[in-house]
Amino acid sequence: MTTRTHTYMSRRLLVALMTQQCTLAAPPPPATISRRPAILRRPSPPPFSQRFITMTTNNQDHLDDLFKQKRMLRTKVRKALKSMDPVLRSQEDDAIQRIVLEAPWFKSSERLCAYISCAALREVDTSKVLGEILKSKDGDVQVRKKLYVPRVEDKNSHMRMLNISSVDDLVANSMDILEPAAVDADGNEREDVLQASDPVDLFLLPGLAFDRSGRRLGRGGGYYDTFLRNYQELVKARNWKQPLLVAMSYSPQIVDEGVISVTQHDVPVDALVSSAGVIPISTAAIDRMKL
Repeated sequence: MTTRTHTYMSRRLLVALMTQQCTLAAPPPPATISRRPAILRRPSPPPFSQRFITMTTNNQDHLDDLFKQKRMLRTKVRKALKSMDPVLRSQEDDAIQRIVLEAPWFKSSERLCAYISCAALREVDTSKVLGEILKSKDGDVQVRKKLYVPRVEDKNSHMRMLNISSVDDLVANSMDILEPAAVDADGNEREDVLQASDPVDLFLLPGLAFDRSGRRLGRGGGYYDTFLRNYQELVKARNWKQPLLVAMSYSPQIVDEGVISVTQHDVPVDALVSSAGVIPISTAAIDRMKL
């Protein structure tokens, strides 16, 4: 190829490149910027089953601590009662029973539930109070009283209050604690206070420790708390007046407020009777005791 020819072809290629139409790629559209505020989503709560387990565990831990505190207090009070001087104990027994027997709220009560004291448990003696209730006073103007005393039926906090008319109605159970026989001398079932047609006016209660706000610490079986809740529900259902709950206590058994831990199942008392006198607590006690 001659030089002239080569030059001619180069010019034609240059002209073709300069006159060729070309399509340029369109630029990408501008990014759309959202002006809505960002939404921060709360982390999803754990499943209900997990929350329930956590709540149950926390509640159980709280109850375990509470029951531990109760056990420790029981041990402390038992030691105090064990070391109590026998002469002082006897003096307090007499003083407490005298206070109860002379009280107008006791004298006016027609139907009572009372515990039968056990010396081995170091409970405040009730022998004189029970003897006065059961004593027949022909021609006396004193109100004739009807007495119900506890009988433990099993180890599942089941206790009944049965009517007795004489100390001869009592027999020793497996724990050597006196309680009423299920039937009387004629083989008839004794009247259960939960089946009675009339309400009880007064409960005389034992316990291991008490405070001045009405908290009561029992011995751990739950017998009295279970029975009292059932009786209070019965009274409410029948629209009766609630009975007065009075605890009898030695001086070492009265502790500072807040020391006794309680649950929703623990029933408070309305008043305390110690050798120092009566301590009314509830509004009902203040009203009925007129102190």
